[in-house]
Amino acid sequence: MTAATTVEAGHLLTLIMMAAALGMDAFSLGIGIGMRGVRLLYILKVSIVIGFFHMVMPLAGMLAGHYVSSILGEIALIAGGTLLVLLGSHMVYSGWRDEQTQSFDYTMFWGLILFALTVSIDSFSVGISMGLFASDIVLTVTLFGLFGGAMSVIGLLLGRKVASSLGRYGEIVGGLILCAFGLKVLF
Repeated sequence: MTAATTVEAGHLLTLIMMAAALGMDAFSLGIGIGMRGVRLLYILKVSIVIGFFHMVMPLAGMLAGHYVSSILGEIALIAGGTLLVLLGSHMVYSGWRDEQTQSFDYTMFWGLILFALTVSIDSFSVGISMGLFASDIVLTVTLFGLFGGAMSVIGLLLGRKVASSLGRYGEIVGGLILCAFGLKVLF
């Protein structure tokens, strides 16, 4: 393996781990909704919408990040790393407090859109960070979408089978992964 191939493999692994970490929100909330009993057709619909939002939100963030990076230069790397640490810390905090309140009907169109937006909003922030690092946009967005959709399917299916509160631990693990990547960028 050449040095360039090793760097590319490391970059791909980093993107996969970040996509999985961001998918943990969809996974954990999927467990909660799945425990209420959902049909397989609804699981398919939810996973497609979440996958779509997990592509659109980081894309918008990456475009904003590229713009900010062109203006701020080196300061943008520090801002991006700090943003990842803060976002990961918030995910850990939310998971630890186990704050999962459902105040909308997620089976209706607007409820589904709001649900997908809430589990994808952190993808926007991470997208900004990724835009600051000049990451491969197509690869990043595709991985985020695939993992977001897949993690929601797994969470919804698992939620149908399990009636315990496993969901918050998934969010905590995802938050810790984002913190680790943010600290890696900073140090």
